[in-house]
Amino acid sequence: MLFNPKKANDILRKAGSTNFINYAEITTRIIPAVGLILSADNSKYPDIFKIFGWFMLLTSLVLYFVPRQLHHNFSLKAADILKPIYFQLISPFAFLIGTWLIYSVI
Repeated sequence: MLFNPKKANDILRKAGSTNFINYAEITTRIIPAVGLILSADNSKYPDIFKIFGWFMLLTSLVLYFVPRQLHHNFSLKAADILKPIYFQLISPFAFLIGTWLIYSVI
């Protein structure tokens, strides 16, 4: 996102574009969601982990039933709004959230 924001935007445009990409993306979201739920009791912030994990899991399960084309159209509209410079601006937050997650389970 920081060093190649155009590629991040291109990846966003592909969300839901094919059945494989759609269901692989959703399934990949489920893995960290379950990880957050299962590791919540061992983390420094169990309530936050559980809430965020369940939110991710439930929204992922809902996406299994949303028509793929609707999901793809949404990602295309989001990619039009989120210009590459925006990806660069939000990339430090992704780094901070990742760092916070690691800190929370150490």
